[in-house]
Amino acid sequence: MTRRQFRPPPRGGTAPADDTGCTILHVDMDAFYASASLLARPDLIGTPVIIGGGTRGVVLSATYEARACGVSAAMPMARARRLCPQAVILRPDHDLYARMSDAIMETFASITPLIEPISLDEAFLDVAGSVRRLGSPASIGQRIRDTVYDEQGVTCSVGVAPSKFVAKLASSLCKPDGLLVVPVTEVVSFVQQLPVGALWGVGEKTEAALGRLGLVTVADIAHTPLSTLKRALGEASGQHLHDLAWGRDARRVEPVHREKSIGSDETFPVDVDDPAYIHRELLRLSGKTASRMRAAGLVGRTVSIKVRFADFTTITRARTLRDPTDVTQEIYATAKSLYDALGLERARLRLVGVRVEALIRAANAPIQPTLEEPEFGWRDADKAMDRASARFGAGSVGPASLLRRD
Repeated sequence: MTRRQFRPPPRGGTAPADDTGCTILHVDMDAFYASASLLARPDLIGTPVIIGGGTRGVVLSATYEARACGVSAAMPMARARRLCPQAVILRPDHDLYARMSDAIMETFASITPLIEPISLDEAFLDVAGSVRRLGSPASIGQRIRDTVYDEQGVTCSVGVAPSKFVAKLASSLCKPDGLLVVPVTEVVSFVQQLPVGALWGVGEKTEAALGRLGLVTVADIAHTPLSTLKRALGEASGQHLHDLAWGRDARRVEPVHREKSIGSDETFPVDVDDPAYIHRELLRLSGKTASRMRAAGLVGRTVSIKVRFADFTTITRARTLRDPTDVTQEIYATAKSLYDALGLERARLRLVGVRVEALIRAANAPIQPTLEEPEFGWRDADKAMDRASARFGAGSVGPASLLRRD
């Protein structure tokens, strides 16, 4: 079960939620890519629609009618078609999504300068300085929802809370087209009524591990000794879950003026038609891009590739990941999947490129690494290579597959 299937826990009493001190807003567009694509196809509103393409590609987004059939983002298109054979498939329009995202961010900027974009379709806002001018946090949230719908024709959900973690949780629980306020005095009861799977960072494996410990609700985690959690899940993960179980999140909304994207490309000395060679180049470019991101202290959610053919025709493809990353293997796996989905096989190419977009500071990444990651994994390998490169020079260490060059 995904966190999007959870519903908000019931509140005690019938009085409106007190939003005093709830100056952190998380605004999340509802099925953004699907909703944006339907603007040109109003006849499909209210029907199952999947944004993606091909039989070897993956789902970029889906309407809530398709999600009711089990379709979700990043799912292989072949599986999505089996789950929802009646769905209409639409190709993504990334230029449209970028234009709409820019306009939505301008709406946010009219509210407050303290905006922390997470991706094209979501952002944190700190509205503490806007309350005197625009009214209560809840009324500001409603103002944003009305403006986005009036100007862009799509809906969004807004979580209003005293912290980023609770605001993001609230927005996910009031989807679609909702607004949920979590009062300061109700944060603990709100969080602790939820199943453990509602917490960010708790995937299926971690949820199963917690279940084996008898921890089913967030309250169960909260009342488990911290030492027990650390022993079962590791030092960092145990502390992380314990803090979330008590609604603790001290991170501030930090607007970042940053590069919009970081990437690398390679023009071949002669046209290339060998997929294995292209795969190795994608790995090398992914490593180069990831290294630059780590050096800048950035992570990103959208991975794109550029392919230029022998006749100079150029195409691009992109995919947005669930969580931001700076890990070479995660970037490469996405880039390789995008390339393979093109089905080019023996097409002659003169250039390929890898780029990561929707960048944010790594220290401020709102979504924690998946808790079931191994203690030492690809991220640790990347850091070790960074240290070796800093000491012995760039290219002194790298994937073994790149030692073979045609």
